Amino acid sequence: MEVIGKIKLVGETQTFGSNGFRKREVVVTTDEQYPQMIMIEFVQDKCDLLNSYKVGQDVKVSINLRGREWINPEGVAKYFNSVQGWRIEGLSQAASSTPPAEQFAPAPDLTASEPDDLPF
Repeated sequence: MEVIGKIKLVGETQTFGSNGFRKREVVVTTDEQYPQMIMIEFVQDKCDLLNSYKVGQDVKVSINLRGREWINPEGVAKYFNSVQGWRIEGLSQAASSTPPAEQFAPAPDLTASEPDDLPF
């Protein structure tokens, strides 16, 4: 799956536990009628992928959805989901869906070479 949007926040790398588990979060705002702010976590060696990205940059992030079960001390099951990124690519402004007007050649002037012989 992929999330496409603009970076709203790039978090610092966090380290947990004695084994050195690393996690880094990025928030991407989608460009939809109702924009969504999706928090995506990068873990372990994937944390370094975010080093060259900045707030405001348009990106495409490849993600996996992760889910897990946790049994609390009372024996009740709780379920948690996470969005985990594994690749991120910058999108150039030229790749936007609406190209700038100056990329189009002007239309030829048809009035000089075509007679006006329409019947109405």
